[in-house]
Amino acid sequence: MLTSDPIADMLSRIRNAISVGKTEVSLPHSNLKEKVADILVANGFLSGIKMSAELPFKSMTITINQAGQSPKITEITRLSKPGRRQYVRSGRLPVVKRGRGIVVVSTSHGVMTGSEARAQHLGGELICKVY
Repeated sequence: MLTSDPIADMLSRIRNAISVGKTEVSLPHSNLKEKVADILVANGFLSGIKMSAELPFKSMTITINQAGQSPKITEITRLSKPGRRQYVRSGRLPVVKRGRGIVVVSTSHGVMTGSEARAQHLGGELICKVY
């Protein structure tokens, strides 16, 4: 299936898997999706990711939580959309739930959290917010 917004598709798959109680979700691989998933794993919102190089396409399996645990994600939302991109300066990066959540930003130095971008005085495109 080809979508016009692969990040929104990834976030929707995660959101849907959480709502039906699944612990894993599988989706097509892309470098941007991998970086966003790595950030979510590093910040404790996801348990892990695995890549599989099955032919003809690479795929990735995201582990949302371990069996018997509740998911750490309460809400995951796409901010910048293909029809309306949202760019912010480093001083205007949003703080999610008074610091309990994160915002993922695509900067000129790569994809990072909002707090990392703010510390490096970098702005960029808002990808998503998670808490």
